[in-house]
Amino acid sequence: MFRLKGRDEGMKADLTHPSSRAERDNIRPAVKTKRAGGINVRTMALIRWIAVAGQLTALGIVEFVLEYPLPLLECIACVAALALSNLLLSGGSQWRSRLPNYHAARLLAFDLAEIGALLYFTGGLANPFSPLILVPVTVSAAILSRGATIMLTIFALFGISVLAVFHYPLPWSGGLDLPIVYLLALWTALAVSLVFMAAFVWSVADESRRREQALAETEAALGREQRLSALGGLAAAAAHELGTPLNTISLIAKDLPGDLPPDDPMQQDVADLIEQVDRCRDILQALSRRPETEGGQPYEIMPLTDLAAESAKNHIDPEKQFYLVVDEASDGPEPLLARSPELLHGIGNLVQNASQYARRKVEMSLFWTEQALTITIADDGPGFPHGLLDSLGEPYLSTRSGKAGHLGLGIFIAQTLLDRVGARVTYSNRKPTGAMVQILMPVRSDGAVGNG
Repeated sequence: MFRLKGRDEGMKADLTHPSSRAERDNIRPAVKTKRAGGINVRTMALIRWIAVAGQLTALGIVEFVLEYPLPLLECIACVAALALSNLLLSGGSQWRSRLPNYHAARLLAFDLAEIGALLYFTGGLANPFSPLILVPVTVSAAILSRGATIMLTIFALFGISVLAVFHYPLPWSGGLDLPIVYLLALWTALAVSLVFMAAFVWSVADESRRREQALAETEAALGREQRLSALGGLAAAAAHELGTPLNTISLIAKDLPGDLPPDDPMQQDVADLIEQVDRCRDILQALSRRPETEGGQPYEIMPLTDLAAESAKNHIDPEKQFYLVVDEASDGPEPLLARSPELLHGIGNLVQNASQYARRKVEMSLFWTEQALTITIADDGPGFPHGLLDSLGEPYLSTRSGKAGHLGLGIFIAQTLLDRVGARVTYSNRKPTGAMVQILMPVRSDGAVGNG
């Protein structure tokens, strides 16, 4: 059953789009870049063991070679605290695992405090090793998130401010009192270096992460295109191989009505069989037709509601109800879309998947603004298995794969086709039951939709 709801009927709460107008206007189909967080436990432990060895070496040279007096017990306690924390890190985590962003930030904050304590006992900012306070912040900028780097930078600025005023005297023969102006210059140099290094290194590292993610996404897209091309070859082969047996079934089915009495109940079954055979023939013809040859048709550009209705046609179980809903909060004129095979077959496959799992009905809702449009397909079935949500869109992935001819390719083909026209597909579950698929497409400044 096919029904169209107008603007005045609106939508149910669980099928609406983002709750506020601001959220709706900010809909964008671009993929967000994830910040690469955390660091390998082995790498972090190695860096900290090098720091322990370097600090012990420096303390030994100053105390026993240069014979400058140091509060040795206090300094050794600081280095021992660093070594103990590193032993706990090495023993409590898997050697090749990655530390979460927040855990790595806490370790670097501890390292900052340990370096600050050592500087406190050895002359404060006047200590020639005071620039080492830049190291934890630089490491954070290279591998952690912007928020973690900002917090560590603030902590380091606080530390050098304290060390500029409070510290043990510099362990120098006869004592050494630096002028206030020079200490202020040291503080300024360290503060500027902290902020500059944190901002510069984080920006460079973030750009590198963006390039890596773009490369990964490009490789994934190429892989999907290759798999789809392979499926295209399989489809063409299937269309060729199925043509002969389908013609035989069609001839036999058309002869059956003459062999049955006019009032035989089987007459309706035979009519349904002939109708489905004709539909199979149409599908095989569509598989054999090249998409680029479909230009120049009447209605090549059509309104969103018409294209949505056409894409859903022939993909709904006759026993299920289908509702096409226009969100009354839509803003601006109704978008016009090219009647492309990618949109028709992509949306159609998603509607068909929803219809197969729905208990009674499938609802397709349309919402648009001047910047983007959203097509939401929802059903009242059991919903997507939680274990498959993150993997949806991959080939050969289905709870019915291998059963009754199901190959687990429907959602993969739909998502790949929609990717071609610049759409982003997301999957989620409704409450209390049901699955929901959202197709988000940008509206360009010239009014066209997608990237075509």
